[in-house]
Amino acid sequence: MERSPYLVVYMGQIGGDLIKQIEQERGSKVIVYFTGDRNIAPARIAEDAVRHLYDHLLTLEFEEGNPKKIDMFLYSRGGDVSVPWRIVSMIREFCDEFNVLIPYKAHSAATLLSLGADSIVMGKKAELGPIDPTLTKANVGDASTPPQEISVEDVNSFVSFIRETANINDQDAVAQLLNGLITQVGPLNLGSVTRQNNHIRMVARKLLTTRKEKIEESELNTVIETLIEKMYFHGHAIARREAGDIGLKVDRPSEELERLMWELYLTYEGVLKLNDPIDPETMLQDKEEIVLSDVPIAIIESGKKLHECKINIKLKKKRQMPPNLNINLQFSLPPSIDPKTLPQEVQKVLNQMLGPLRDVVTKMVQEEVQKQSPLIGFDVRSYGVAWKEEI
Repeated sequence: MERSPYLVVYMGQIGGDLIKQIEQERGSKVIVYFTGDRNIAPARIAEDAVRHLYDHLLTLEFEEGNPKKIDMFLYSRGGDVSVPWRIVSMIREFCDEFNVLIPYKAHSAATLLSLGADSIVMGKKAELGPIDPTLTKANVGDASTPPQEISVEDVNSFVSFIRETANINDQDAVAQLLNGLITQVGPLNLGSVTRQNNHIRMVARKLLTTRKEKIEESELNTVIETLIEKMYFHGHAIARREAGDIGLKVDRPSEELERLMWELYLTYEGVLKLNDPIDPETMLQDKEEIVLSDVPIAIIESGKKLHECKINIKLKKKRQMPPNLNINLQFSLPPSIDPKTLPQEVQKVLNQMLGPLRDVVTKMVQEEVQKQSPLIGFDVRSYGVAWKEEI
């Protein structure tokens, strides 16, 4: 097995100078939370980041007499919807004003996190997204079938389709269709759908009401309903103009802040190699398997600290081996030599040599057969994910 020299380990600060410039421009302290979306090795907003964000908050030093203002520079395609409330409520303990700076993508759970900000500073390329949750369908009693993600709103839309679009009101027909849904999704999963739906609405409401500028109840309900139900597609990108129309508190950066935000984004994009897909076919051209060590997938950075989340990725060719392959090698002396005529000590030495030799040759033959077998795909395994503080 070969270890790939593919990665560069980044030490110290990554966006240090740009962070300081943004802090000066904004009169704030900046914390970066950046989860990469590279193929094969995407990262998500997750609970394991909360503890490290707390470490960064402890290092922030505000000038006496000035408002304590924290800006989170945020990039993420989403993640665990239970985490944004933990992050926002924690940050609120350290500041008088909390804002998010969005240079590009802040989807799903990242949008949810942004709802807890006093203002959402969106650049020209910035995107929010719907916050309708997904859940993992449990395959009870069938460990061979991988878990399947289903959208909570897909289930709700199916029920709406029955009653409103298809206009099916016959109770027996509705019951039959719902029984089909229960069979397909599972009763426990449907219970989770209701719980997730209620949870996401509760969290969105709690986040929106943490803002300094209070929001009217009707406006609050409009924001929640729009982001959960009325976008119809989880991948819909909400630009800043649409975000303002929904009722979110959106600010546009100055030209200088826009430039700094985009440069900082490009810095992390380069470090996490977001535009450099991991292609097993290219990397395994003349190898059966490789390990990419310490691949950075997410970053938390502030003026005095840097944490990187890293992972190991094993890429291996998957081949169609011959059925019932049984390699049984036997070694023997030339016919002209009768083993019985040899001294016992010599026989003993020969047996000791032939056993390990047989094992080595058998392994070599198996490896060669594997190399000659048809390639049917690639196995990709990620392991060893961990946050590390770079000093």
